[in-house]
Amino acid sequence: MDASLETLDWSLIRAFLAVADHGSLSAAARALGASQPTLGRQIRQLETDLQQVLFQRQPKGLILTENGAALLGPAQKMQAAMHDVALAAAGLQTGLNGAVRITASETVSLNILPDVIAKMRQTYPGISIDLVPTDSTENLLFREADIALRMYQPEQVELVAKKLGDFRFGIYAARDYLDRNGRPDSIKEMLNHPLIGYDRNEEIIKGMHERGLPATRDWFALRCDNHPVGWALLRAGCGIGFGVSCLAENDPDIEELIFPIDLPKLPVWLVTHQSLRQTPRIAAVWDALETGLKPYFS
Repeated sequence: MDASLETLDWSLIRAFLAVADHGSLSAAARALGASQPTLGRQIRQLETDLQQVLFQRQPKGLILTENGAALLGPAQKMQAAMHDVALAAAGLQTGLNGAVRITASETVSLNILPDVIAKMRQTYPGISIDLVPTDSTENLLFREADIALRMYQPEQVELVAKKLGDFRFGIYAARDYLDRNGRPDSIKEMLNHPLIGYDRNEEIIKGMHERGLPATRDWFALRCDNHPVGWALLRAGCGIGFGVSCLAENDPDIEELIFPIDLPKLPVWLVTHQSLRQTPRIAAVWDALETGLKPYFS
């Protein structure tokens, strides 16, 4: 076997997988937090080591050659093995020191977790927190996060999950908006007010259809898929919208509108990889999140 193959650098394989996944050096570099020239050098080095051309340049980026496609499966297995090593190593760590990476929705990260994390840090000053606010799903199997707050129950057997409770939804508006424009006393009257909803996300429209309301996108005078921004529009007095009750209950500027309509609840699950669950710092953060979030559930 060629000596270069016996010492094949994992970072070169990682670069190869990123370019194969994203289709260009620039996009792959952003995903890895690396520079485009560095990534280009890594791809050239891998091609030299393997004595193969792995990518073909196209007008819109890079595509795998036949040889590159043949390498993709083994490279993905190597990636999975590296993640297994990282998980095993993390599970062996002891002590209440080190970093814990938490991912949660943007709304929860902005409005709820800061207070919970502040109390956690007082109890465990040796544990640092990486907070990832995102409404996309971070992959716990690949350690993109250590602990996740999810709005659904995960199905992967490698994950440990516990339902913490449910967020209650309500219909809300800014108090000064209602003072200026009146308080609707029925759903029919509410529809005469400007509504705040989603742009491309159709969840609200689907929910209204399920409750007999033939909503369309045009029913909403203001549309935004970013939840914290949508809530800010509501607080500014732009109209009537939907939100979780824990954001509004202690806000004197927000008023809930009560109508005879069954609104859904949003389940909240605490999730981690089973190999990490008993690691002391993960267990400590898990318990702190569970305790700190209890007051927010219906």
